[in-house]
Amino acid sequence: MSHKKLQGQVIVLTGASSGIGEQAAYQLADQGAHLCLLARREDELRRVQQAIAQRGGRAQIYPVDLSDKAGIDACADKLLADHVRIDVLVNNAGRSIRRPITEALDRLHDYERTIQLNYLGAVQLTLRLLPRFIAQQAGQVVNISTMSTQVPIPLFSAYLSSKSALESFTRSLAVELGGQGIAATTVYFPMVRTPMSSRTAIYQHMPMMDMATAAHWIVRAIETRGARITSPAGLLGSLVLTALPGPMIRVTRPLFALMDKRLSRKLRADQDKSVP
Repeated sequence: MSHKKLQGQVIVLTGASSGIGEQAAYQLADQGAHLCLLARREDELRRVQQAIAQRGGRAQIYPVDLSDKAGIDACADKLLADHVRIDVLVNNAGRSIRRPITEALDRLHDYERTIQLNYLGAVQLTLRLLPRFIAQQAGQVVNISTMSTQVPIPLFSAYLSSKSALESFTRSLAVELGGQGIAATTVYFPMVRTPMSSRTAIYQHMPMMDMATAAHWIVRAIETRGARITSPAGLLGSLVLTALPGPMIRVTRPLFALMDKRLSRKLRADQDKSVP
């Protein structure tokens, strides 16, 4: 039997009913982890749970709406009651909105919804589980972000604002609690072909990371317990943006505008071909 690196670890994973979260659940279970699967859709969670059982893994489901504060508290209470030890929390659930700022002038709710799910929900669940980590003198919080916070990206201001806030919280966790055996990791995904990204039609022609590869980044984050998982392009982007923010914004602005035009042309060409 091959060695399973995460054998027996109890891992809480949000956004586990589809996409990257579902694929990560399978890979973590294959490494011997005991999964606690969180998401809104109970039927989809049961499907993932059954698939994990068929692979010989272990998973429990915790249906929860991470935009509901009372629901998060109830879910955390059940997690803490069910498990004497919790090793890892992966805040993977997220919401993305693609909209220019000038088209969101009367849409403050875009920002409120994304900040609740991507930031406040993740922070609330983290705060509830932290006392257990502190008592154990061991634990890890893995927060999922995006490479788009490492370079100046247009059209995603609500999404990127929420993820930037989560990144700052993660760094604070690392600084304050790293000496108590608690690791805090940020995973900076590039564009990944998921049900969420597929809702934007022009992205059909954009090269993207597949979900299985993205899920492996989460596995690697847990295995290495490092501060950051990112791509070489993301690392370079963050360094240049820190050192030369003005020039980088001036350079990337026309590049992204050109990319959108090319993707739109390809989409129109596909639509023209489909017209009889």
